[in-house]
Amino acid sequence: MRILRGRLIAHAEEQAASEASAARKSQIRTVDRSERIRTYNYPENRIADHRVGFKAHNLDAVLAGDMLALIEALQEADLADRLANIGQ
Repeated sequence: MRILRGRLIAHAEEQAASEASAARKSQIRTVDRSERIRTYNYPENRIADHRVGFKAHNLDAVLAGDMLALIEALQEADLADRLANIGQ
């Protein structure tokens, strides 16, 4: 019975350690290019939002505060996402 008890305790500890490891790994972000949200390309005067597929060649205007086109693209993508998830 002592051996069985020891094995059960060791198994429970191993399982808890693997769950904790998986939780830690899920919180760590990689520096993967696919996780980019937005790219600012100064030499080409281009801004790209990778979440919604928005690209524009007016980076200087966006940095000056003219963000209407970018905001509209984000709003359209949000609306489309909400409409797609209505029945779910």
